[in-house]
Amino acid sequence: MKCPRCDFSDTRVIETRPVEGGEAIRRRRECPLCSYRFTTYERAEGGQVLWIRKKDGRREAFDREKIVRGMSRACEKLPVSLEAIEEAAASVEKKLRGEGGEIPSSRIGDLVMEELRQLDKVAYVRFAAVYREFTDLNTFQEEIRRLIREDVAREDSSEN
Repeated sequence: MKCPRCDFSDTRVIETRPVEGGEAIRRRRECPLCSYRFTTYERAEGGQVLWIRKKDGRREAFDREKIVRGMSRACEKLPVSLEAIEEAAASVEKKLRGEGGEIPSSRIGDLVMEELRQLDKVAYVRFAAVYREFTDLNTFQEEIRRLIREDVAREDSSEN
């Protein structure tokens, strides 16, 4: 694997571990030339291409990195690790592949919101604001009220 900093072609693996429930391998690498450290992920290629149907009717191949980028943006400056985001993206992809066929893009958005709700409520609201196209403060307030009601109901049910 080439070093992303200096393009030296022979980096060494310093740590390897399974992630995403054993669905991928995370490798920490180091360049012997410039000492730069970086992470790579190794995943089995899915046999068939998963197609996404966009709102405007276009079709495009599923791209897991788009999910990771969107979730990372929502989690910016929040205490959510990249590994947790990768795990959540893997969960979304696994559910989509289980459904198969041509998936509407709205289904991806719904699954990402479910994962973000579990990771961090602020990230969830950030993502929902863009995904659901919140246009005013009342919409934000109502979504936050709904989250608070759900948390209170969950706490009440766990106490009983």
